[in-house]
Amino acid sequence: MPDPFVSAGPGADVVTRVLIVDDHPILRHGIAQLVQREPDLDPCAEAGTIDEALAALARQPIDLAIVDLSLAERSGMDLIRLIWERHPAVRCLVLSMHDERLHAERALRAGARGYLMKHEATRKIVTALRCVRDGRIYLSDELAIQLLERLAAAPASEPALPASPLATLSDRELEVLRLIGRGLRTGEIARALNRSVHTVEAHRANIKRKLGLKTAGELAQAAFSSAALR
Repeated sequence: MPDPFVSAGPGADVVTRVLIVDDHPILRHGIAQLVQREPDLDPCAEAGTIDEALAALARQPIDLAIVDLSLAERSGMDLIRLIWERHPAVRCLVLSMHDERLHAERALRAGARGYLMKHEATRKIVTALRCVRDGRIYLSDELAIQLLERLAAAPASEPALPASPLATLSDRELEVLRLIGRGLRTGEIARALNRSVHTVEAHRANIKRKLGLKTAGELAQAAFSSAALR
C-alpha cells in the first residue's frame, strides 16, 4: 500500500491548487517555491490581506489555503472562519510562528484542518498539505499527544483545566491582547477589528480580570512579554 505522505511523483493526475496567505512577501514566495517543487501541488495564488485572499478565492478554484495568523489588519483566524462559511470545500492549513499549544485548538475550532509552526515549514509543509488535502487533521506529534493525554485525563463530566491563564481568553480577547502587544491603542484596535471602542474596552477589562491584572500598564507589559502571542 503506497504511503500517502510520499511525493506523488511526476505522474500524478490531480493537482491541488494552493492559496498562500501571509503579509510578508518574501515568506509567501519562499513557501510558494517549496510547494512548487511538487508535481501534485500548485501554488496558484498569493495574498497579503484577508480582502486579497477572499478575492483570490472568488476569482479561481482553490483547494487548500495556507494561512498565517498574524496578518496586518486582522487575525488570520477571521479569514479561516470566513473561508469555512463562504468556501466550505477549501481546506485551511495554519502556518504560524505562534505557539501551537495556545493557538492550534482555536484554529481547529475556527475551521482549520491543520497547524504547522513556521520553523518546521521547510521539512514538513508538503507532508502537512497532503495530509489536509486527504481529509486528515495535521498536528505536530507533540501537540497530538498532549491533546490526547488531556482528553484521557479529564473525566467525561469535567472539562480539562486550561494549560495557562492565556488559554482562558476568548479568541477575540487573545487578538486584542496581541494588538496591544504590537503597540496599538484602543481606537486603533477598534478600527483594525472593525469593532466599537466600547467593545474593545470591554475586551480589555475582561483580559485584565482573567489574567489577574489591575492596571493598563500591567496589561501592556503582559501583552509585550507574552511569547505565545509572538
